[in-house]
Amino acid sequence: MGYMASGKSASGRILSEKLNSQFIDLDSFIEERELLSISQIFETKGEIYFRKKEGIHLQELLNSKESFVLSLGGGTPCYGNNMDFIANKSSSFYLKASIDTIFERLKNETSQRPLVAAIGAENLKEYIAKHLFERAIYYEKAHHTILVNGKNLTQIVDEIMLLR
Repeated sequence: MGYMASGKSASGRILSEKLNSQFIDLDSFIEERELLSISQIFETKGEIYFRKKEGIHLQELLNSKESFVLSLGGGTPCYGNNMDFIANKSSSFYLKASIDTIFERLKNETSQRPLVAAIGAENLKEYIAKHLFERAIYYEKAHHTILVNGKNLTQIVDEIMLLR
């Protein structure tokens, strides 16, 4: 788990290969089940609908007997009882990135991110800071925290492997 652009999906893919396990990106899973992109869900049905579906699909996955690496959406731990469910059903890792790191990664791809698409690059850093402040209380409940600033994906995955 972690904020958008913290490396959740990229590290999750590598980790799943190292563990010889299935990789599931929760946003992709939701898109397959809902037959709409995340952007389309936000545009046509709204964030509340998305968050409800996100919680339902998260529970479906974590209640399964399968073993897999799951990359959560940035907001997933922050809604409903998702964080409690995550804490009880899995081993969780918070990929903690600084505001500057996230800004550098997001500034050129805002159009692909529904929550920041309308923000604009000039307001992005302030938006990230506010959002991180609001979400940190949930992210910090993860079983482990990995500081990702200045690390490549291999280093991040190796650290997760050591802590798991």
